[in-house]
Amino acid sequence: MQTNPTYSSLVAVGDSFTEGMSDLLPDGSYRGWADLLAGRMAARTPGFRYANLAVRGKLIGQIVEEQVDVAAAMNADVITLVGGLNDTLRPKCDMGRVRGLLEEAVEKLAPACRQLVLMRSPGRQGPVLERFRPRMEELFVCVEELAERHGAVVVDLYGAASLSDPRMWDVDRLHLTAEGHRRVAEAVWQRLGYDPEDTEWRTPMPATLPPGWVTRRVTDVRFARQHLLPWIGRRLTGRSSGDGLPAKRPELLPYEGPAA
Repeated sequence: MQTNPTYSSLVAVGDSFTEGMSDLLPDGSYRGWADLLAGRMAARTPGFRYANLAVRGKLIGQIVEEQVDVAAAMNADVITLVGGLNDTLRPKCDMGRVRGLLEEAVEKLAPACRQLVLMRSPGRQGPVLERFRPRMEELFVCVEELAERHGAVVVDLYGAASLSDPRMWDVDRLHLTAEGHRRVAEAVWQRLGYDPEDTEWRTPMPATLPPGWVTRRVTDVRFARQHLLPWIGRRLTGRSSGDGLPAKRPELLPYEGPAA
């Protein structure tokens, strides 16, 4: 990997993780690791361009159908692709189909950029991860194999203890906090060959006393009412949180940070 490379453009492809949920800005929009990464890269390269095609809730088939060809046509220096995890969290998941679609995406994107970036996504500690861990790890094996075959780099977030800490995750237990997204941006930054700005991003947060039993039960009830039940309802009715939403930044344009 080149040290302190010069990249003039970035296109991000994926779902809510790449859209930036739940790194909420004052205006109600989401920032996230991809925006943070673009800001760093833009600070080094005048005229840097950035597009983010990610939409929350997208399955790998939708990412391939709606985002991959668009991203490939942009001929960006760097393309990031993170997808398939939403599929693994469905009650029924054809992992053979997921692997095939991911392979199709990589085969189209790798020749269309200087550097394709794939990821082993982070996983929050808890029963949800344990239930779906075999599918997730099967997906990550596929990611590693495709990266080796097509010259992509892999950012290993799954193996970072710091990102499995529940305190790095928002109250919905599905999306990273602002600090989690900051650490992901640092991980990708370093994997692209830039000098580290935070050499300790993998270091877990200092231990604290866990909340008491009553606090945990109140939190569990609030989580179930506000997040889990609506999520189950969407699964049962075939709806998605991203239905009807446009891409975050659909055009490859000069990067401008969020409004103050």
